[in-house]
Amino acid sequence: MRLSRSNDRPRWLTRTAVAVTIFVVVIAQILLGRALLPFAVPLGLEFVNSFPSSGGPPVPVDTADLTEAGPGSLVTATTMPGVTRRVEARDLHAARVLYRSTSGGTAAPTVVSGSVFTPKGTPPPGGWPVVAIGHGTVGIDNPCAPSLSDTMLGALAFVTPFIDRGFAVAVPDYEGLGAKGIHPYLDARTAGLNMIDSVRALRHAFPEVSTTWLGFGHSQGGAATWAANEQASVYAPELTLLGTVAAAPAADVSGFVDKSLRGELTSDQMLAMPVIVESHARLNPELNRDDFRAGAAAQYWSVLTACQAPQIYERQAAAEHLRPEEVAPRSVAAADQLRGLLRDWALPQRPLSAPLSVWYGGADTLVDAEWTAAAIARACAMGGTVTVQFEPDKGHAGVDLASQLNWMATRFAGQPVRNDC
Repeated sequence: MRLSRSNDRPRWLTRTAVAVTIFVVVIAQILLGRALLPFAVPLGLEFVNSFPSSGGPPVPVDTADLTEAGPGSLVTATTMPGVTRRVEARDLHAARVLYRSTSGGTAAPTVVSGSVFTPKGTPPPGGWPVVAIGHGTVGIDNPCAPSLSDTMLGALAFVTPFIDRGFAVAVPDYEGLGAKGIHPYLDARTAGLNMIDSVRALRHAFPEVSTTWLGFGHSQGGAATWAANEQASVYAPELTLLGTVAAAPAADVSGFVDKSLRGELTSDQMLAMPVIVESHARLNPELNRDDFRAGAAAQYWSVLTACQAPQIYERQAAAEHLRPEEVAPRSVAAADQLRGLLRDWALPQRPLSAPLSVWYGGADTLVDAEWTAAAIARACAMGGTVTVQFEPDKGHAGVDLASQLNWMATRFAGQPVRNDC
């Protein structure tokens, strides 16, 4: 059933309760497994992918419109036989897409990749409503993209429940993942534009897809959905954004720098710091990696910034040797440089286009709760509707999915949501 009818909502949420128990396991063990933080590569992925696909090689999607230009237009669209052969994906159409987008930092045109899906069957009047999903951290190298994995690196577990309930789904890889370029890790503006354009790409790939959409994201993806919300009304006025969910969003991580100077980084934050530095060093050659690595950090740098085998399996051993001072800036100048770069990307950047729901936990060991609270306060000061759910005892992976799905159902039903500003 579709969520567009308000009297369908309780039944949908009841059925979703079963899926939520599965989601929590997926989030905790795959998307945010502590041993692999900040990466989301399942340990069993290589084994699963060793089995041959019965779906044959990818072929062009015959419904795709490649004639358009501009943001969201398609460069290529091919089938995803490795995905659609899976039992849980039997009721969907899938395409891996290369599509045009925009850099949030320079406004330059880019080409990015992602995955788009529609249910099989007859769409409702006006077309399938859309959910765009912002994935969490998967790495910073080109091969780290979810669209290159038959399981979407765990994101498929988010896709199929929405498909089963009558939604089309778009999952951007983000710039530099899956397509040529450097991944600007935690640049929410760029990821947000990539998300908006994934909805456009979905509509170019498959017919009878609605202009109405809503975003859901966690961690890096939570910041992407937040930034997409801020930019949607100006960047994509032809689409109707009903709202976005930002769960444990990495909205402003500039606090990493001062916390590292004090030697107070958590183990999860110590693992994230090399990835942050490496991404910025690739984008900004004047940033010296050696200003942020010593001891075990220097020794295991390639392991700490990798997303593929065999290095991914060495991460736990490397993490056991890592100390906070080994990833801290070596000088005031280095600290100022990185802090400035992170602040340039911090949210909020502008007023919201639609309601925003933010979930965050007080026991988050990756994104400090006070950083999120401050970002929410700044967003409220800019105006708009922000629904806030703070759970003091929950960590980064402890998202209350039931409440956030209920919020999404409320917005799809055309009903107002609570404003906590």
